[in-house]
Amino acid sequence: MTDPREPAFYARSVHEVARDLLGCTLRHGGLAGRIVEVESYHEEEPACHAYAGLTPRTEVLFGPPGFAYVYRSYGIHALLNAVAEEEGVGAAVLIRALEPLEGVDEMRRRRRGLERARDLCSGPGRLTQALGIGLELNGSPLTDGGPIEILPRPAGARPPEIVTGERIGITRAVDLPWRFCDATSASVSRPLPAAMRARRRGRAA
Repeated sequence: MTDPREPAFYARSVHEVARDLLGCTLRHGGLAGRIVEVESYHEEEPACHAYAGLTPRTEVLFGPPGFAYVYRSYGIHALLNAVAEEEGVGAAVLIRALEPLEGVDEMRRRRRGLERARDLCSGPGRLTQALGIGLELNGSPLTDGGPIEILPRPAGARPPEIVTGERIGITRAVDLPWRFCDATSASVSRPLPAAMRARRRGRAA
């Protein structure tokens, strides 16, 4: 795995990038969390914004890899994506959930006092609210010390146990198994992938 602080990390298959982002640290404004859930999107399938082609909205998606694609979902939440693959190909990884690492008290304030740390960033809209990531960061670099940083998995940290599943919160291409989660994390958003549910039932038996 290459270093997510380098553009080469993102200039690969969007699915490889998605898997390798699990366990990395996402940082913005002095707050940080460990990435535990992502989804990949590609121009070849209709759930991806790039499926419609190059437009003012999708310009960043078709640009060089290693930049943030931030858009408004349902007129409410800003969602953070990492642009992947070579320039001219519309592909990105949606960051869906984090385990809070730094700035938990500030995250709670922004999330209106939500108590359990595991819930603060358990969803793509929750994590951007908790970390203060808004639409003004669309097109900003994720490398070269940009305002949003993605750092490598810490040396000696537990590796993610990756499970896959179908993407959620969409109505098209719902059958594609392009959701990747760390099965060891309590911060993965609901509903859990079937593989995680089965794993937990097995432990409880």
